[in-house]
Amino acid sequence: MAVSLGAAYVGVIFAGGPRAVTAERAREILANIPRKVRAVGVFAGQDAAEIQRVVDVAGLDVVQLHGEATEARIAELRATINAEIWPVVRVSGPLPEELEALIDVSDGLLLDAYSPKGLGGTGVSFDWDAVAADLQMIRGEQPIILAGGLRPENVAEAIAALSPDIVDVSSGVESAPGIKDHDRMRAFRDAVMHASISI
Repeated sequence: MAVSLGAAYVGVIFAGGPRAVTAERAREILANIPRKVRAVGVFAGQDAAEIQRVVDVAGLDVVQLHGEATEARIAELRATINAEIWPVVRVSGPLPEELEALIDVSDGLLLDAYSPKGLGGTGVSFDWDAVAADLQMIRGEQPIILAGGLRPENVAEAIAALSPDIVDVSSGVESAPGIKDHDRMRAFRDAVMHASISI
């Protein structure tokens, strides 16, 4: 369904919670996506060897890295993993100072809302306007991916505020945790297509 609506990326979860799948199940889910659609795996806490195993089994193009997303950790993963690496920065206030260094060693930077409920898929957003100016200062060659509480009702506002290169949605298009609602997926796509970019 996501592919039919024009999604450029589809994701599978290896970070626990109600959406988690095995590498083998992910391979089945991703088996028939077109080559132009990139497969993203969401990880948290796994070591480099396990991430590499899952990347190989599932056929992933991108590793979305929650948890310890440091320059050293990314360098360790780059030595063994044949996939792009998108570290996740959890935002609860101003953007952290190390963000510029992090984006320099990554293939993309994902901004997600901090929530004590979990690492992602919580439905919580952050103050987009509060970080807009700081984000413009670090914007460069790597894509900015925006996640955190996005849904059909607010994604256009988020895009207008931050002009992300990619928007990442999960709980915002679900009828229950892990159950995607096709009507909400269509509404989200429509809202993205009609959003105004601020740059």
